[in-house]
Amino acid sequence: MRLKTLLLALCVAGSTTFAQKVKYSKEDIKKMETYLFNEGFNAPSPKKTSTIILKDGSTFKGFCNKIETKKGQIYEVAIKDSATKKNNTYNADDISEMYVYPSNAEKIAKVAKYMGNIRNFGTKKLTKNTNNDRIYFVNQTVSLKNKKDDKEFLMQVINPGFDDIIAVYHDPRAKETGGFSIGGGPQLGGGVIKSYYIKKGDKVMWLHKDDFEDNYDFLFGDNQEFMKKYPKKSVEWDYFSFLVNEYTTMTNG
Repeated sequence: MRLKTLLLALCVAGSTTFAQKVKYSKEDIKKMETYLFNEGFNAPSPKKTSTIILKDGSTFKGFCNKIETKKGQIYEVAIKDSATKKNNTYNADDISEMYVYPSNAEKIAKVAKYMGNIRNFGTKKLTKNTNNDRIYFVNQTVSLKNKKDDKEFLMQVINPGFDDIIAVYHDPRAKETGGFSIGGGPQLGGGVIKSYYIKKGDKVMWLHKDDFEDNYDFLFGDNQEFMKKYPKKSVEWDYFSFLVNEYTTMTNG
């Protein structure tokens, strides 16, 4: 009986230790708050060559004149073929992948937004708002906000470079946490995006900050080293981009 009692006490003590929060230094927290995803863009540049790859393997290059959307999701893409100069329109359902450049107007708007929030100076890089890199879209089957029937959509990958295990897609209708300003100055706090679409394995889902803890084991639970270093009770939604990158690095070894 004493042995059983002792073993039970050890198990409880071990569980309590594992459940305890990990304390991070200020430097660690600053690193974890750094936003590593690319900015989400919705408007294309008509002056730079875009590439569309259809599901049948056909590839078309040209100048993207317009991207039509419904409820934030792409349903049609218009492009002027760089070889024939002919204007073509493609249904999003027929497109497998797409590479476009953001419009200058949207880039300027992103910079203005960046400059208007003092939080960005410590957590975001201005180059992610102003770079000229192509935006990568891929066709995925997903339920919008996990409430609608599954349907195909062209979704922007915002973590290229570390998307081989968990791919994160821009949510065009995502909201941000609020902040406040004093005397019309830059906004203090806020500016954290509240939702993304994510893919791990065969599962594609809408992930909102309120559901982050419930899905933490699904996202990261297959890497015990990661879970020990970043237990879900110790981290916050603000760290999401860092956590995806760190999990990918640790998993790939």
